[in-house]
Amino acid sequence: MEKRVMTDSKRRRGLAAVSALLGGVLVLSACTDDGGDKKTGAGSSDSSQAQEVDKAAAEDASEAQIAIEPKNGTTDASINNAARISVTKGKLTEVTMTTADGKPVEGTLAADGSSWKPAGPLQRSTTYKINATAEDAKGRQAHENSSFTTVSPDNSFIGNFTPEDGSTVGVGMPVSINFNKPITDRKAVQAGITVTSSSGQEVVGHWFNSQRLDLRPESYWQGGSTITLKLALDGVEGADGVYGVQQKTVTFKVGRNQVSTVDAKSKMMTVTRDGKTIKTIPISAGSPETPTYNGQMVISEKYKETRMNGATVGFTDDDGKGEYDIKDVPHAMRLSTSGTFIHGNYWGKGIFGTANTSHGCVGLADVKGANDPNAPGAWFYDNSLIGDVVIVKNSPDKTIKPDNGLNGWNMDWAQWKAGSAA
Repeated sequence: MEKRVMTDSKRRRGLAAVSALLGGVLVLSACTDDGGDKKTGAGSSDSSQAQEVDKAAAEDASEAQIAIEPKNGTTDASINNAARISVTKGKLTEVTMTTADGKPVEGTLAADGSSWKPAGPLQRSTTYKINATAEDAKGRQAHENSSFTTVSPDNSFIGNFTPEDGSTVGVGMPVSINFNKPITDRKAVQAGITVTSSSGQEVVGHWFNSQRLDLRPESYWQGGSTITLKLALDGVEGADGVYGVQQKTVTFKVGRNQVSTVDAKSKMMTVTRDGKTIKTIPISAGSPETPTYNGQMVISEKYKETRMNGATVGFTDDDGKGEYDIKDVPHAMRLSTSGTFIHGNYWGKGIFGTANTSHGCVGLADVKGANDPNAPGAWFYDNSLIGDVVIVKNSPDKTIKPDNGLNGWNMDWAQWKAGSAA
C-alpha cells in the first residue's frame, strides 16, 4: 500500500477549512436561536439577561429632562436668546458653556435650578459648546450636550442710534438710527422699533434712505419728559438672509425747552427758555457769497475747541489748500452734517452784530483758548444741550435739507408721516 505524505501546504488548507466550518458554527450559535432550545438554549439565556439589564437600567434612569436651545448644530443662532437651558422633573446642578477654543462663558443659574442662561450677549460668528447636568428628586443624574454657532456679521445688521442711553437732551433731539446694512424690509424693521414719551406724544418714524430711520413727534418734545427707545430686532429679517441682532431698551431725558433764533438780517440771536427770552447775542452769519442755511437746526455735537479746515467742506484756494485752517476754534457746536456750526470767533473784530463774514457758520464773540466764561461764545456753549434747536431766518440761502444733520423738523407732519413704513 502506497504511503501518502501530507505536505505543509495541504495541512494548512485542511486546517483552514475546519476553522471556517467551526467559525461558521460559532457565529451561527451567537446570532440565532437555532443552536438551542427556545427556553433553555444559550441564545435565549443571553437575550433574557440583556433584556433584564436594560430594564433595570431604564428603571434607575433619572427623570430629569434637560432642554437646550438652540438645537444642536444650529449655525445662525441669536446672540441674545441662544443658550437657554431648562429642566423639568429635576434641577440643574452644573452647566458649562465654552467657545470652541475653550474660553468659558459666564452664566446665571435660576435660584430654583430650573434654568440657566449666559450673563450677557454672545459674540457673532462664534461656536459654543454646552454641557449640562441635572438631578431628579432621587438624586439620579441626567446629562445633555449641545453645540451651535451664532449668526455671522455678513448675515446680520445693527442700528447705531442717538441719543445715548441715560443722556439729557434738548427738545429738538430726534431718535436717529443708522443701520450698517441696507434695509429692504423697512416695515418689518420699523415694527421692531418703538419710541414712546412719558408726555404721551405720538411718535412716528421716517426713512430718509435704506439705512437711516429717524423718529420724532409732530412738534418738539415736551420739556422734562422721558423718552424710551426699544429695539426688538433680534431675528428680524431686514434684507434677504440678513437678520437683526439687537435687543435693547434705551431711555433719555428731555431738558428745559431752549430754542435760539438767529436773524441773519439783523445779525442778532435771541435765546428763549421755556418761552421766555433769557439772552440776546450779536452774531455774524454767512457772507453774501457763502450764506448760512435757513431753517430749524439741531445741535448734534459739542467741542470746547476744534479745528476747522475749509478743504474738508469744499472751500479751497487755487493751490487746493483750504481757504481757512483754524486749529483752535472755540466752543463749536455742529448744526449740519455738511459742516454748519455755531461757534466762538476770536479772530473777527467788530463784526458781531454789524457784518456777515463767515463761510456759512454762525459766529459769536469769543477768546483764543476758550477760557473766558463771560465771552458770548462760552456762555452759549455752557447753556446749550445736544438736541437744542437753533433757527436761522432771513438768510439769502435756501432752507437746509431735513436729512442734512438731525434736521427733520424742516419737513411738515404730513410729509414726515408719508416716509413711515408702519
